[in-house]
Amino acid sequence: MKNCERIANFALAGLTLAPLIMKVDPNLNVILTACLTVYVGCYRSVKPTPPSETMSNEHAMRFPFVGSAMLLSLFLLFKFLSKDLVNAVLTCYFFVLGIVALSATLLPSIKRFLPKHWNDDAIVWRFPYIRALEIEFTRSQIIAAIPGTFFCAWYASQKHWLANNTLGLAFCIQGIEMLSLGSFKTGAILLAGLFVYDIFWVFFTPVMVSVAKSFDAPIKLLFPTADSARPYSMLGLGDIVIPGIFVALALRFDVSRGKESQYFKSAFLGYTAGLVLTIVVMNWFQAAQPALLYIVPCVVGFLAAHCIWNGEVKQLLEFDESKAAASSSEEVSDAKSSKVE
Repeated sequence: MKNCERIANFALAGLTLAPLIMKVDPNLNVILTACLTVYVGCYRSVKPTPPSETMSNEHAMRFPFVGSAMLLSLFLLFKFLSKDLVNAVLTCYFFVLGIVALSATLLPSIKRFLPKHWNDDAIVWRFPYIRALEIEFTRSQIIAAIPGTFFCAWYASQKHWLANNTLGLAFCIQGIEMLSLGSFKTGAILLAGLFVYDIFWVFFTPVMVSVAKSFDAPIKLLFPTADSARPYSMLGLGDIVIPGIFVALALRFDVSRGKESQYFKSAFLGYTAGLVLTIVVMNWFQAAQPALLYIVPCVVGFLAAHCIWNGEVKQLLEFDESKAAASSSEEVSDAKSSKVE
């Protein structure tokens, strides 16, 4: 598993840098970059404890409405306020967020080359005059923040597509790694809601496309093209993270049962098929497409067909990640106590 993850990391880094030195077909670049990002994020999410943030059914049902409110708010801000002013405020926000995300993404690779006490010994820094506020960090995290700060400064000053993509990939990997749907039922609710959300805001209003073009922040990946009229192809981070956390849940379901990653393979294949279908339709109609319109049915459909074929629908629907983690920790503690006896 670790070897596959390392290979995927190197492949993703190479693919991100490739357009600097050679011509890369943007359609192929979109597909490979998104799939490698999902793959890396999924394997990073496999940990002894579930991801820190778990979504409930209520959160999943509210998410499309909250997302719609935020999208409409941004549209109105760009409509009635100066575009440069809004983007300046957003750049400051994403500058800080980008340092945190990129540092967390690079930390596992950097920690291996640093002294152990740099990784373990925490430093607590309290805000002056507000002693109740404090930040806890390690020396390793400070070292990991250095390249994060460089890329954020580069993005803020130049808005270069490579800096944008580096920060965007960090956001995607961290989102897939840290967020948990908890169960496949919650995942189905979330994907169904965002399926409708994406179709409505892309096909029935100009809001989504307008915000995507006006929003000068790393919320989308940019892929250079040879067309001067359309210099970049774009893919929103939500089209990677949202299906990605569902695919990651399939991988952790396989791991929890101690079996080969069979359902992960079908969910990941569904994501790849959905993304390819999005690109094909987009080029056919020469118009922006809601990627989740194609990705959601493929991911859910491939996974559903696989579990129906195996006759394991009940096991899949009853899976609850928090309960599975609790039962596994109990088994570990029982094993330790039996050894002591």
